Amino acid sequence: MAILTRSNTTLPESLFEQLPNVRMVATCGVGYDNLPLPLLKKRGIKASNTPGVLNDAVCELAIGMLFGLLRRIPQAHAFVKSAAWSQAPFAITTTLAGKRIGIAGMGRIGQDLAKRLESFKVEIAYTGPSQKNIPYKYFPDILSLAKASDILVLACPANPDTERMINAAVLDALGPEGYLINIARGSVVNEADLLVALQQKKIAGAALDVFENEPNPNADFLNIDNVLLTPHIGSATSETRQLMTNLAIDNLEAFYNQQPLLTEVKN
Repeated sequence: MAILTRSNTTLPESLFEQLPNVRMVATCGVGYDNLPLPLLKKRGIKASNTPGVLNDAVCELAIGMLFGLLRRIPQAHAFVKSAAWSQAPFAITTTLAGKRIGIAGMGRIGQDLAKRLESFKVEIAYTGPSQKNIPYKYFPDILSLAKASDILVLACPANPDTERMINAAVLDALGPEGYLINIARGSVVNEADLLVALQQKKIAGAALDVFENEPNPNADFLNIDNVLLTPHIGSATSETRQLMTNLAIDNLEAFYNQQPLLTEVKN
């Protein structure tokens, strides 16, 4: 027996008590923090995810959110629609060229995003568990990366090492002209600290596609004007979701045909 699930659906350990014959879980998404991996390992249950096929969509959204935040595109749209333009010019915004971008998590998505960002005349650096053979400056920890960045992009996995790693100290290091972009998971940000930083203008702004409590994020985010919010739509294009579904099904077929999984989660 196998389970096919989405990466935003948590599978509790109790489910496997009710379904003792499950031998495979195929997650349709790159994240697998929804899976009880220690239990799966103990029971010899295989798991797969769908990395790679969603990189394009997630990177596109990240860049869209970045420009939306720096150039205040949602506010500019509302400004024109409200007819306020006839009364006064729109506020001056911020350009991307020349900025220092730090990427937390230089896996598949982080590297694809960095390649796209190169064309915007930015300086790129990163942090992660280890240094990689890539042409960007490496920082050993998130605090030192934040200090060296104008824009901090989160593209790391959700795990115990990254849980709430974006805290008051990191946001202070990013500074009042710094921006935060989160396309990773809500759990990597201490949202209480982020809200204080945004409300008190300790950072310039944030663009968030993910939250701790989805689909009901903290209502305080709705009452501040230096955030851009999207409803966890990184992979939400029809083309990408089809590719993700295809890969999840290919993993299931491999399992039932007693072949190696194409993208197995090593738990």
